[in-house]
Amino acid sequence: MKENIQYKLINKLSGRDHFIDTTHVTQFLSTHLEEYGDKPEDITRAVEYIFEKEGGFVLIQLLNEEIAGIVVVNETGMTGYIPENILVYIALDKRYRGRGLGKALMQNAIKLCNGEIALHVEKDNPARFLYEKLGFTTPYLEMRLKQ
Repeated sequence: MKENIQYKLINKLSGRDHFIDTTHVTQFLSTHLEEYGDKPEDITRAVEYIFEKEGGFVLIQLLNEEIAGIVVVNETGMTGYIPENILVYIALDKRYRGRGLGKALMQNAIKLCNGEIALHVEKDNPARFLYEKLGFTTPYLEMRLKQ
């Protein structure tokens, strides 16, 4: 059977999707980000930012009408010294990993972005190698102070 891959873009302009809503996105990401994920309420906040601040998009990859992967990109509203886009989440259903779908999903998300894209990845996350193949570099060491 030939695979049918489609992409669904959800943003402020396209409006919320009744088939795939914030809850579906949060559940998918919570499940498929595995040990690299955040709490569901944090994922929901990143998705809601898109609709509340008109900042970014959710790109959903459908394989034979089933969600295979999701990317969440938030726009920063900055230009120059801060990247215009933050790739907040990308997750692929583990049943579809190793088939090039993650790379295709990333490439489509990159095409939708205007300006630079930043992302955070843990050094032991295997997705890091995909990001490097796509041209992402590590010019800075991130440091945080939690208060």
